[in-house]
Amino acid sequence: MATSLLVLLDDIASMMDDVAVLTKVAATKTSGVMGDDLALNAEQASGVRVERELPVVWAVAKGSLWNKVILVPVALLISAFAPWAVMPLMVIGGLFLCFEGVEKLVHKYLHQEEAAAHSPVITSPDLSEEELLAVEQGKIKGAIRTDFVLSAEIIVISLGTMSTAPIGEQVVALSLVSLAATVFVYGLVAGIVKIDDAGLALHRRGQALGAVLLKAAPLLMRALSVLGTAAMFTVGGGIIAHGWHAAEVVLEGWAHATGPLAVVTKPVLDALLGVVCGAALVAVYTGVQKARGKH
Repeated sequence: MATSLLVLLDDIASMMDDVAVLTKVAATKTSGVMGDDLALNAEQASGVRVERELPVVWAVAKGSLWNKVILVPVALLISAFAPWAVMPLMVIGGLFLCFEGVEKLVHKYLHQEEAAAHSPVITSPDLSEEELLAVEQGKIKGAIRTDFVLSAEIIVISLGTMSTAPIGEQVVALSLVSLAATVFVYGLVAGIVKIDDAGLALHRRGQALGAVLLKAAPLLMRALSVLGTAAMFTVGGGIIAHGWHAAEVVLEGWAHATGPLAVVTKPVLDALLGVVCGAALVAVYTGVQKARGKH
């Protein structure tokens, strides 16, 4: 009995060592997507009433966890029984990100009055409590939709690094990566949206760092707004290129031609592909809406 227990404990320890290695490799491979996820969600959390910032971040974080609860078993099942479906589904998600990115830009720059009427800044005193909550819920749902695509990419990339491991190790490692990604991203988002509060508290105590943080906070949020939109095109375009071999070859060739700048050129080219695909989808969607008499 004692010998059997020792063997079992040894097997568990060995498996956990393997899981730790798989988790580390997957986390390294997905770090870029987590960075994009951070920029996008920090942008989504901006414009909320100060007292509602952390509840909104928490609501999106819970939505992100549910996304991963759905995606992890689905990804494992698809990988086991229909691996050919993984890339088409990812491309659909990439197209959705690009569509949302272009639609956002169109509303912001071409329909400014409409954009102002549906502004994500929900601090206006003209809005009732019910209207404020409705807009807030809209922001949360939009953030969770975007997170779904990014979570799917994190899970697919992670799964690709552990495809030869036993299924038990895949389940544990994939679950750990998913949980760690959520804690990392939304922990940082919560910290970012409260920078101004931290700055104000330090400023009231007479500390110079407080004034620096108060000045830096709005600049950081503007930068994250730009980076968040760019991330939609970079991630979406990258997924599309990966699933469209001819486009991937062309973009890789153009990036390679720039020599040492290829590490910067390739994401830019992915983003441009994302903009083109997103613009085409928005044009088709707008045409269909007009044909149906909704515009």
